Amino acid sequence: MLTGSIAQEIAADTSAIIGFNVLITDRDGIVIGSGDPGRVGSFHEASVEVVRRVRAMSHDPEAARRLSGVEPGITLPLVLNGEAVGTVGITGSPEQVERFGRLVRNQTEILLRESVLLSSRLFREKAVEDLLRDVAHFDPATADPGMLTFRGDDLGYDLRLPRVAVVVETSAEPAHVLRRLRKAFVDPQDVVGRGGAGRFVVLHKDNGSIPEIDLECSVGVGGRACGVPALHDSYVDASTALYLAARLPGSPPVVHIDDLRVHELVASSGARSRLVRALLGPLREQADWPVLRATIVEWCESGFNLVRAAAALSIHRNTLIYRLGKIEEAGLKVRDPRAALKLYLACVADVLDS
Repeated sequence: MLTGSIAQEIAADTSAIIGFNVLITDRDGIVIGSGDPGRVGSFHEASVEVVRRVRAMSHDPEAARRLSGVEPGITLPLVLNGEAVGTVGITGSPEQVERFGRLVRNQTEILLRESVLLSSRLFREKAVEDLLRDVAHFDPATADPGMLTFRGDDLGYDLRLPRVAVVVETSAEPAHVLRRLRKAFVDPQDVVGRGGAGRFVVLHKDNGSIPEIDLECSVGVGGRACGVPALHDSYVDASTALYLAARLPGSPPVVHIDDLRVHELVASSGARSRLVRALLGPLREQADWPVLRATIVEWCESGFNLVRAAAALSIHRNTLIYRLGKIEEAGLKVRDPRAALKLYLACVADVLDS
């Protein structure tokens, strides 16, 4: 808690300001900070008694001569959570330096408390990041889900509750991103932490919706999960959703894997290139193929309805009829639902390969 670097910085800066030498020791009376660097590492006998009694002591010249490493002045205990963790002393006439001693002690104790709080917060953030990493890379053959559940319990998170994994990708400054995510995901059971360079992970307690995130980012949402193995699958799903969305034109900033299951299936098939060549044939060589491909996709996703498909493509109904006719002239039965479904899958595969 009371490190040498902090103690030396406090002692040196304070000594320069008040004009009296400030000396800081640990609980064993070893000097760890001093305006006189030559005293660092020496033994200050009076500090041992000050720590033991948790009470300030002053030393006139005669008292100082009887103690090892002590000069005239005042020594005060540094108290943290009711326990003396060291001392702060100021050299000079006790009557003259007492008010400075109490001021320096108070400021040092404030810095110590802030240091402890920061260390505790950083320790917790690291523990949360480790938990998220282990869920993301969970392997049932080598890891025990019960141990991860126990670690979650220790941090106050019940991993057995229904959750969805949310993966956020952004180039924003990490501390800013974490603040925004914690502001959005406010449930005490929401686990928020870093997941790697430019990536952040939330194990969100499922309530049927994902809150709006005030960030410029891309968000992938996995499937509903209970327990560590299922949370791992949800994380993989969320990452896959981001991967697919980056390859699909016009994807929204927040994508859910449930809306991309077909794309996920096609993307995982090693035969998708053969599917594209076999079903789409020479149509892919035409200059307006991207337009025709978008037409096939919207035609199928609109339930083979001319009005809805034309609206989705922002074209006139007659333009859609013309495009469908052009596709049929290439030998593709786009008006036959079963044949159109095959074409749809081939077009999805072509988009993912492009």
